[in-house]
Amino acid sequence: MIDRYIRPEMGRIWNERTKIDLQTEVEVAVCEAWAAQGVIPSEALPSIRSARVDLDRMHEIERETDHDTIAFLRAMGESAGAEWSRFIHLGLTSSDVIDTAMAMQTVKALDHLLSQIELLIDAVGEQAVKYHDTLMIGRTHGVHAEPITFGFKLAGWYDELKRNRDRLESAREDIRVGKISGAVGTHANVPPDVEEDVCQRLGLRAAPVSTQIIERDRHAHVITSLAILASSLDRFATEVRHLQRTEVRELEEPFDPGNQGSSAMPHKRNPHETERISGLARLVRGYAVSALENAVLWHERDISNSSGERVTFPDAFILLDYMVGLFTEIVRDWVVYPERMLANLDLTYGAIYSQQVLLSLVNAGLDRQAAYRIVQRDAHRAWNEGIHLRDLLKEDPAVTEKLSDEQIDGLFDHRYHTKYIGETFKRLGLEVKEPAAAGSSTAGQK
Repeated sequence: MIDRYIRPEMGRIWNERTKIDLQTEVEVAVCEAWAAQGVIPSEALPSIRSARVDLDRMHEIERETDHDTIAFLRAMGESAGAEWSRFIHLGLTSSDVIDTAMAMQTVKALDHLLSQIELLIDAVGEQAVKYHDTLMIGRTHGVHAEPITFGFKLAGWYDELKRNRDRLESAREDIRVGKISGAVGTHANVPPDVEEDVCQRLGLRAAPVSTQIIERDRHAHVITSLAILASSLDRFATEVRHLQRTEVRELEEPFDPGNQGSSAMPHKRNPHETERISGLARLVRGYAVSALENAVLWHERDISNSSGERVTFPDAFILLDYMVGLFTEIVRDWVVYPERMLANLDLTYGAIYSQQVLLSLVNAGLDRQAAYRIVQRDAHRAWNEGIHLRDLLKEDPAVTEKLSDEQIDGLFDHRYHTKYIGETFKRLGLEVKEPAAAGSSTAGQK
């Protein structure tokens, strides 16, 4: 695990104490189910329920046996007492306990992560509404395309985060299964009704069919969903990094007065937090490969999945918890420069309105390909020579033959491009109460 990024609650979910306590809970639930059928005496239950595994003792036994489940069972049996310990693990195989407890652990982790994602969704939604009308350039291939608003960009993030939430909720339901079906899943030594009883006690569904393990496509669903979330955060972080470049400077990460950006250059305000998110996303995407490979196991199972999962599950969840929390802080406290957005909008001297000109010429009766060549020629000249496209069009006979000066002036209105943005917000259920005024602060807006 990467200790630097562990936040307390998620760290507790994936620590060894929680893992062993959940395995103990599974063993207790099995004993309770057996007792309900009269297979083991009910007087055994108080001692079994009160059993608590001493981790130091368990580790000591594991050094002797080189088998972690046997070490766990012996330590639990010692705690339960010699008289009743023989009923623990009755009819089970190791994976009955390990996989069922891991499902419970993963559900806890998903519940916590989903609560954090809701906070990020709210933060992005609030910023989208705040900057609903803040004009900026839309870029394709990194090149100026047509006007959008900053709020519209964030509306896309908002919707993407909701899709990530939905994927994780689906993965939660997929992994929320237990198996108490024995060595190869046939229930030879533990009948299906015991499995159903145990899973109900633990808040799980019984896997309809299992081998020695719960099949790992379910686990791959979880980790790949985390990887997609990591990639979304990476995409957003990369956008912040681009917009913070000196040549652009439309948006900046929070930078507290005591922060320092460089050991050598005091002027630096680097996007180090979003760079960190991008770097960690690469790790999580790598874990998705391991999870997909773990779905391929020999026959009724081999153990090649186990070692990797002991790394990928804790690390992926811990990193995502950190990344979601960090990006929520960035979104809440970033600095937006509306006036810089407006200034950058004019860098191409009106060339970004070329499609409006093209469509107007076509509507005026000009052949589309002929109109395209005319507008392309004038737009490139505007960009290259620093002459506004509006002025060049008014001097071009091929254009003035079809359009009046007043019609040309009307083509350079950003409201043409933003007129339906409010509809997007309605689709998302984002209520815009007070439009934000673009360019209202030279120092930037938080």
